[in-house]
Amino acid sequence: MASQGEKGELHKKIDQLEKENRRLRVLLDVANSLQAELELDKLLFKIMEEVAEILDADRCTVFLYDKERNELWSLVAMGLQKGEEIRFPADKGIAGHVAQTGEILNIPDAYQDPRFNPEIDKKTGYRTRSILTMPLYNKMHEIIGVFQILNKRNGPFTKDDENLLAAISQIAATAIENAQLYDEQVKSLDSFIETLSATLDTRDYITAGHSRRVTEYTLALADAMGVDEEFKRQLRYAGLLHDIGKLKIPESVLFKADKLTPEEFEIIKLHPQVTREILSKIHFQRKLKDVPEIAATHHERLDGTGYPEGLKGEEIPFGGRMICLVDVFDALTSERQYRDRAPLEKVWDIVEKETGTTFDPRCVEAFKTIPAGRIIEIMEHQRQEDFNQAEIERLYQVPIIDIIEIKRKAPESRTPQESEILETFDKYYWRDY
Repeated sequence: MASQGEKGELHKKIDQLEKENRRLRVLLDVANSLQAELELDKLLFKIMEEVAEILDADRCTVFLYDKERNELWSLVAMGLQKGEEIRFPADKGIAGHVAQTGEILNIPDAYQDPRFNPEIDKKTGYRTRSILTMPLYNKMHEIIGVFQILNKRNGPFTKDDENLLAAISQIAATAIENAQLYDEQVKSLDSFIETLSATLDTRDYITAGHSRRVTEYTLALADAMGVDEEFKRQLRYAGLLHDIGKLKIPESVLFKADKLTPEEFEIIKLHPQVTREILSKIHFQRKLKDVPEIAATHHERLDGTGYPEGLKGEEIPFGGRMICLVDVFDALTSERQYRDRAPLEKVWDIVEKETGTTFDPRCVEAFKTIPAGRIIEIMEHQRQEDFNQAEIERLYQVPIIDIIEIKRKAPESRTPQESEILETFDKYYWRDY
């Protein structure tokens, strides 16, 4: 029969095993949670949220090391507005000390430590008490950032907290490196697509800026419809490249001043299919696989009379239906060498007439809600430095459909407020500024 001492030792070992099992479960949960997230800002927020919960702390911040600028920065921090960026020299404060030395610092009272930098507290209105700060290492054992955990809820941070954070930091560092690599790939693809789109503008001087405006109108429409960020990224690329097939259209046809012959119009109608062929050769990630199809269907019509395939209704990708509307809107509201912009109310008469046959009614309804200020900013993006920002902000308070409805009224029927807002809108629409 076991003695009391043996029983006590056995219970102690069982407690240690249970503690280690809990630690392993936590690490497994963290690894599973982080490995699926590739977008850096979302990953950082997830890391901060989970670590603060695991260590029963008030706040966690991950500061990443910007080697070129020799700064530590955090894109998001719990308790701050998401997307706000904090930057400071990489040798300042407790986080800076850890970044320079690789030490782990467990400080029970921050304001008693001369290395503590109170500037962030001043900026955020936060009061730091206890701090646990630890370096983040990459696979080459280079410091890529710093974990900083603030204000453990029941006393100071313990040695067990340090050990657990050290294990989590290895998982987090790998996830951050993967996200940074993904971010570089995204930036490279962005740069490539922007360059490709600019190439078309360089060739087609008549409609220069069209692809960018179509993209911005599409994103404004996407915001009005509440689509997610992943779909918006597809829309952005499809908008920028929707006319890339025109690179293969002969200049004699593309830039012809006179009316096109039926044969020449058939050549023009080939460009969406060429767009599909060009974009299908780009290796888009799985999340972006629909970009070629969205870009290639912006001339399809709901009633099946569009081109190049005569798709009908739901056969047309929703993104293609969105671009179809804004493509026509931009064409009618853009200046050409041979004509001014069409009056906005006349443009909308055409849109309403074609709703249900050419345009998806859901897209049209959502477009009505886009702020007039955003429409002007897109329309006149090359001249924004000349804007009166107070006037643009005022136009942001008015949906574009309200401007259209005011225009449809007889001048004597408009209220003074309506006349004033219309005068402001027309000032930018007709470039009287």
